[in-house]
Amino acid sequence: MIKKHFRNFLLLSTITTISVYGINKAISLSSSMGNLLKTDHGNFFDWKYGKIFYTKQGKGSPVLLIHDLNPASSSYEWHRIVNHLAKSYTVYTIDLLGCGRSDKPNITYSNYLYVQLLTDFIRTMIKSKPDVVATGDSSSFTVMACNMEPDLFNKILIINPNHLAEFCKTPSKRKNALKFFIDSPIFGTMIYNLAFTKRSIEKTFYNDYYYESHFVPTRVLDSYYEAAHAGNGNGKYLLSSIKSHYTNINIVHALKNINNSIYLIESKERPERDAIIHSYVSYNPSIEASCVEDSKYLPQLEAPDKLLDVLNLYLKPM
Repeated sequence: MIKKHFRNFLLLSTITTISVYGINKAISLSSSMGNLLKTDHGNFFDWKYGKIFYTKQGKGSPVLLIHDLNPASSSYEWHRIVNHLAKSYTVYTIDLLGCGRSDKPNITYSNYLYVQLLTDFIRTMIKSKPDVVATGDSSSFTVMACNMEPDLFNKILIINPNHLAEFCKTPSKRKNALKFFIDSPIFGTMIYNLAFTKRSIEKTFYNDYYYESHFVPTRVLDSYYEAAHAGNGNGKYLLSSIKSHYTNINIVHALKNINNSIYLIESKERPERDAIIHSYVSYNPSIEASCVEDSKYLPQLEAPDKLLDVLNLYLKPM
């Protein structure tokens, strides 16, 4: 009787595993059917941890645009402003490691990993001091990179970063257990796929990313869905590192120490806007802050013209 129950258990487990694997594979294939994230107009930087997709266009002083650190994000985030900036600047965009069209290796994604990526990309591909524009959680490693290698950077522009207290959260035993589970094959991929369904991405845009949620284009949602699932669900390794706080670091010392110009761009409709601005300026009073109206987390997608007005004000030569 025990052997029979054990055989039934093994059979059920095998069927369940195969079913979940099939669902994961179907999601990966269906998400890329639109082929919205093309590589035709870009190149790949052969970095030590994987291939990094990037684009370069325009002529003038260099500007590097860095998208938000999120498995569903990519340089598509900048598609509404990059051509306008390219009229006056040499504009670079990259898909961060673990995101979009770049490789998504099975590693722990730390803040210092992205510090290395940023400094290596500037040193190898740009070869001169760019103005760097970073969104959200990417602001932490951008600030840290500038603090460590100030001669590689000109100005730093940060769009809607987290409150400084959020960057101070560190890994724990409980978080490491979560990371282990998400990193696991098949069922970890299933959890990742459930976290990045089309519906969950829509909900994030409607609640957090856009102020006027009914204006979110379908193509934007589809591009984020495709980015999240490119690479057979391997975006889960970045997700597990983010959820376990490996991408965090306390940037207070760096803010105090940096002599490069730092500009903080906040969306007016973010409820925590004033507290975030205060948290940065209190440690570095030379930081200048501006607001973009009628937008939330991603003004580059929702209110590109208004964001460009602010960017052009700060990016112009001193």
